[in-house]
Amino acid sequence: MSSPEALAEAALRRVVDPETALDIVALGLVYGIDVAGSEVKLRLTMTSAACPVSELIMEEAQREVSQALPEMSVSVELCWDPPWTPERMSASAREAMGWE
Repeated sequence: MSSPEALAEAALRRVVDPETALDIVALGLVYGIDVAGSEVKLRLTMTSAACPVSELIMEEAQREVSQALPEMSVSVELCWDPPWTPERMSASAREAMGWE
């Protein structure tokens, strides 16, 4: 059986940034998946503070992880430290964006 962290990460791969059509894990927007008891705390960032879809992405992340781990309480924290940079992206995401 997969760990809650692995199930949460798999769920987050279903959350797609509508501006890039890439999932938030590949984009490097997931800063942490912390599991303690029956709680999952997600730490996400956005590519910029002016991201117009940040609320949508956070809500979708919470929904996807809650569906993957229905017995657990899921919360999402938006954080800005360290600031996101393209280096956080997976190689395949950078390639899809034409950056490699």
